[in-house]
Amino acid sequence: MLDFPRWKIWSISLLLLAGVLLAIPSLIPEAQVARWPGWIPAPRVNLGLDLAGGSHILLEADTADLAKQELAKMTENVRTEMRRADPAIDIGDISTSDGRLAFYVRNIAQLDAAVEKARTLTTAVGVTGQRDWNVAVVNSSQVVMTQTPAGLDSATDAAMKGATEVVRKRIDALGTKEPTIIQQGKDRILVQVPGLQDPQALKDLIGKTAKLEFRLVDTTANPADLMKGRAPIGSEVVPYPGNPQGIPVIALQRRVLITGDQLIDAKQAYDQNNQAVVTIRFDSAGALKFGQITQQNVNKPFAMVLDGRVLSAPNINEPILGGTAQISGNFNVESANNLAIALRSGKLPVALKVIEESTVRAELGADSIRAGVTASIIAVALVVAFMLVSYGRFGVYANLAVIINVFVILGVMALLNATLTLPGIAGFVLTIGTAVDANVLINERIREERRRGRNVFSAVENGYKEASRTIFEANVTHAIAGLIMLVLGSGPVKGFAAVLLIGIATSVFTAVVFTRMLVALWIRRNRPTDITI
Repeated sequence: MLDFPRWKIWSISLLLLAGVLLAIPSLIPEAQVARWPGWIPAPRVNLGLDLAGGSHILLEADTADLAKQELAKMTENVRTEMRRADPAIDIGDISTSDGRLAFYVRNIAQLDAAVEKARTLTTAVGVTGQRDWNVAVVNSSQVVMTQTPAGLDSATDAAMKGATEVVRKRIDALGTKEPTIIQQGKDRILVQVPGLQDPQALKDLIGKTAKLEFRLVDTTANPADLMKGRAPIGSEVVPYPGNPQGIPVIALQRRVLITGDQLIDAKQAYDQNNQAVVTIRFDSAGALKFGQITQQNVNKPFAMVLDGRVLSAPNINEPILGGTAQISGNFNVESANNLAIALRSGKLPVALKVIEESTVRAELGADSIRAGVTASIIAVALVVAFMLVSYGRFGVYANLAVIINVFVILGVMALLNATLTLPGIAGFVLTIGTAVDANVLINERIREERRRGRNVFSAVENGYKEASRTIFEANVTHAIAGLIMLVLGSGPVKGFAAVLLIGIATSVFTAVVFTRMLVALWIRRNRPTDITI
């Protein structure tokens, strides 16, 4: 137990030295660290929202809107597949009232084929094999399709995964550090962005669905009818806030010619009048389609629609064959840049609405940090004083282990890119207070061995050997509790558990391995005949 070859001494020393060095960048102002040479690693402990200040937003998915989207997609699929059938299945107009899809089969002999074709458009969801849509025949010739609860749940789950990723891309594009973006429950997303003090800008960015469509303007519409909400057959009235004609609406053909799904890039730029615009670029398939559309519709107005509102409706003066286009709409630089970010990150698969928001001031976080640092200093000072008074030289070794442990915890957190929160500071202080528990057990065991008459070497060796078993067992149960909090907890509980688990691992190493090495080196050098604990 007290045999420490040179390689082991060097390994332990270098490992602890590395932990201390990793902690240093977190203790120095970030502005100074930024001036360090690039080849010097500078991992830092990130501060959570409650310490750095920032914005907190809770988003909820609009499942009713998602159900409408699913209904619209199924409607288009049914229409396409019935037309592609061989022979084509003759059906009447498709009704989507009351959240269900219904159509009549004009040729009754094709009813079974229509039902079979409709069933091929459904899929099994979950482990029970239930379909996402029910298909039934009503009134002898009408086919009715209704989305099942399991189908809506499956669509919601897929949409939430996609929405979480889109939100993450948009926030990452802002250049913020360590945002928290996690799905909560079935239909909510928690967003916390440390350092961002403008929740409205955050809401405007991540709440934008960014559904971009290109549609032809119906030039036959009567402005008076448009103001009454009426559009020609095959067209619909769409809001147009920036309409140069002064009418806040416009008639667009219902057919969507191309969507933003085929975009590969979007950037803020300036037009010939030095006005902020957004330039977009399509992929190869999108560029080909865009070129064909503009070729076929020269001298016709072409509307760019974002989230159900027309941004601009310029005239197609000539074919656009390069796969690039320009979106204008009375933008300033910030709004154009935000739109570019939203388009680059893709559209949200489901509309999100803000149901909770809050802003934490940076000054409040600074007060919390000062309080945490003060508590940590007091905890270290009291622990050091107690160990010195109680155990003398062995208390000095324990104190040295506690101080190094503080740095190593910070170093490990920086290496893992962990985020320190206010509850994490509580876990940090708690770890400091309990870091010497192992040394108390060891020192008391050595005292007991000396009272039994063992010599110094034997008492120290048995003290560490017998106490180590108890120390490891106690910390394993401690770690199990922390692991459960980390896995099952959320937010502040996770922050506390993360620091606690790191502290358990580092404190056991410094309190048992490091102090045993110091004691072994002292005994080997001085050969004491007695010790005072």
